[in-house]
Amino acid sequence: MLKEYSLRFGYGYASEKDLGDILVGGDFSSHPRDLYVYALDGGYLLKKDTFTWPLDIYIKSGLAYYNEDKYDDAYEVTLYAKAYLNLDFYSNRVRIGAAEGVSYTTAVLETEDVEAKEDKEPTSQFLNYLDISLDFDFGKLIGSKVLDETYVGYALKHRSGVFGLYNGVHGGSNYNTFYVEKNF
Repeated sequence: MLKEYSLRFGYGYASEKDLGDILVGGDFSSHPRDLYVYALDGGYLLKKDTFTWPLDIYIKSGLAYYNEDKYDDAYEVTLYAKAYLNLDFYSNRVRIGAAEGVSYTTAVLETEDVEAKEDKEPTSQFLNYLDISLDFDFGKLIGSKVLDETYVGYALKHRSGVFGLYNGVHGGSNYNTFYVEKNF
């Protein structure tokens, strides 16, 4: 039976590093302030095995709560399309995911505001959203049918103005998150 829906719960912490430093350099260091996020995302499978490749396409939306150390806490709503490349080996599945969409927060996030003030740039609550992830099927790993298609992994939540395309914003924020996602 095809499992068309997904639900993901994640927890993460802010990073001062740029997107490239995290993805290419592997620098997952945390922000000096205690900034973290709780996120809940839901999705619907649009296309399985796109172009006969092991590539699944989802439409997703999420809600997140940002604990902002010295600023007012903020909430976020995201809407994005996400592609998963499924790699099956040794009776397990590893997924590499990449998403593109939009993000709106109820307040400018602390890490974004601090960076903008340093660079004398504008800020915005509405920004571009990227979600880049790597996970594995925990149910297959331990041989549990009940936990089949329960994924455990890492995702980078990235908000930015895409070099000024969104409201003149050149900066953004990165949150390293760890999550559990269930397809049903």
